[in-house]
Amino acid sequence: MKTINSTLLTEFILTGIPHPVRLRTFLFVFFLFIYILAQLGNLIILITVWTDPQLHARPMYIFLGVLSVIDMGISSIIVPRLMMNFTEGIKPIPFGGCVAQLCFYHFVGSTVCFLYTLMAYDRYLAICRPLRYPVLMTAKLSALLVAGIWVAASFHGALQTILTFRLPYCGPNRVDYFFCDIPAVLRLACADTTVNELVTFVDIGVVVASSFSLILLSYIKIIQAILRIHTADGRRRAFSTCGAHVTLVTVYYVPCAFIYLRPATNSPLDGAAALLPTAITPFLNPLIYTLRNQEVKMALKRMVRGTGAKSEV
Repeated sequence: MKTINSTLLTEFILTGIPHPVRLRTFLFVFFLFIYILAQLGNLIILITVWTDPQLHARPMYIFLGVLSVIDMGISSIIVPRLMMNFTEGIKPIPFGGCVAQLCFYHFVGSTVCFLYTLMAYDRYLAICRPLRYPVLMTAKLSALLVAGIWVAASFHGALQTILTFRLPYCGPNRVDYFFCDIPAVLRLACADTTVNELVTFVDIGVVVASSFSLILLSYIKIIQAILRIHTADGRRRAFSTCGAHVTLVTVYYVPCAFIYLRPATNSPLDGAAALLPTAITPFLNPLIYTLRNQEVKMALKRMVRGTGAKSEV
């Protein structure tokens, strides 16, 4: 067991991701570019869904707008701090800043898990129960469901934060990661972390496994329904409405399972895997939904034409 010194930590040092010094400027510019595009792309999707009368009252696009807000949030929580590691000098993060980063990361991360599950259920109703879909999934119900997942995610984020920082941290203060996350921070605790590791495994395991199982069950039903469609064009349209969601679920869940649902290690692969849901996925979401979703593309065209018409006047 670790011994506790009299002095507790007031700050942490995030080591970032391993990189050659000669690539420091390139990596800073690269992640700055990714961050700006992620913010702009998700903002455009959000504005499009909010302003287009054909989209903003439909549950699928209410969920898409919420996803854009979450992506902007998770990118802002992680990427600017990551970029600071590509500048000269040591830039510690205050203890309170580390607490806030871990809390908000797990809040938005669990929100994404729950939201992907709602989006899968929405697609299940739309394809497998098309005649009852307007009754079963209304705009009001979808808003209540979103509020519910915010509450559940708040509980999850608070639980993980309280459990992690109830432990004493008395040194060292070097976090071998690019942000304050549970496995990396717990390695610095001056106390036994067995209970924390068990609760983290069970809590995150339940969130990830239950959400993924419900998504998988929804898509089994969806595929069965699509295969019963007689026309190739009908099957293609049905698959196209689900393709973007399936892609994002895969990119998000696989790294999360790799990081949290296996024995604790200090592998560089953990950091590489964590870059996908924290930096890359928020950048990819607008591209995937814009390129694969015909309704979003048409709404963007209508918005551009409307803006052009107003500027001419």
